[in-house]
Amino acid sequence: MISFRIDSHSGVPPYLQVVQQVRQALRVGVLQVGDQLPTVREVVAAVAINPNTVLKAYRDLEREGLVEGRPGQGTFVKGLPPGPPPQTHTGLARSLSRWVASARQAGLDDEAIEALVHSTLRETRGAGVA
Repeated sequence: MISFRIDSHSGVPPYLQVVQQVRQALRVGVLQVGDQLPTVREVVAAVAINPNTVLKAYRDLEREGLVEGRPGQGTFVKGLPPGPPPQTHTGLARSLSRWVASARQAGLDDEAIEALVHSTLRETRGAGVA
């Protein structure tokens, strides 16, 4: 089951953080079709956010076709986001982990690694690679 984390300093609204975390969990295979999401009450207790915030996130995910609410039962995963299957993400994540380890061995800290990744994303987007 997924455990949500809310970063109050990120500048991203809490409901959107929940939505993004569910999408990410679906992309990497942590959540699969048929899995149940935590109840609103469980999320509120775990991360201390307003129940309406969780409801808004779950409604957004429902509109995207990723989850469905079942009255009296909870919210369940209905579909996957567009893109490659979770297995593809898993293989790429392993490669990325090795690259991050190499970057750290070369002396880069998290901020430098993030800067390098962001600049590379921008460059490859402009070049039509991504």
